Amino acid sequence: LPAGGEITEPFAFPHTVAGCMRGSHHAPLMPVGLADAHPSRFDGPPRVVCLGFQVKDGVLHGPRDLFADPAFDRARDECARIMDYYRRHGPFEPHRLPLDEMEYTTMPSVAERLADRWRPVEQELRPAPGKVADARVQAEARAEVE
Repeated sequence: LPAGGEITEPFAFPHTVAGCMRGSHHAPLMPVGLADAHPSRFDGPPRVVCLGFQVKDGVLHGPRDLFADPAFDRARDECARIMDYYRRHGPFEPHRLPLDEMEYTTMPSVAERLADRWRPVEQELRPAPGKVADARVQAEARAEVE
């Protein structure tokens, strides 16, 4: 059998899963103790708990709340930062699941009703004004000085 640490180690990294806000969004999986297993921010981030048990002399001992360990604090902090990053995307991918994977929202039916209105966007790709243009102007100015 694997050691307890071998079982819990994969949760030291907050892997992205589908399952936030009624299963319609991607979010990082947060390892938490039982006391913190109540997601409230946008129904997430999704939580995972781990209870450990031991059998000794035919007697079951436990449970022990394995993810209440401060060794998982860094994973929880990183999870919160990842959740902030996803939330800043608004109702779009990569935070929101692709339309064909959404099950519990009205988004697929709305997209279907509007399907005849979708049009491809064809436009010339041009560099955005600002830094690219500024860099070009600076290069021209340097060339004039030399």
